[in-house]
Amino acid sequence: MSEGPPPVWSARLDLHCASAGLAEALTRTLGPEVAREVPRARATLGPADGATVRLAIEAADTGAMRAATNTYLGWIQLAVATRRAAAR
Repeated sequence: MSEGPPPVWSARLDLHCASAGLAEALTRTLGPEVAREVPRARATLGPADGATVRLAIEAADTGAMRAATNTYLGWIQLAVATRRAAAR
């Protein structure tokens, strides 16, 4: 989040994956998205710890929190669906 008031809202998503391989794939997939600057929100990605990935989101307001959370959940869903399709 660029300059301005500090974030007011925060959320932490602990993604418990079916395998450490999936956790690592999600970390690689979400990494570039976390690095991008987004207005009114920012995210940090903890390293995969076994089969768990930690995603923290901070936002300036509820609208930004909703948008950021929905965006990251969408990317997670897409990454999992892509991995499943590739395994077929």
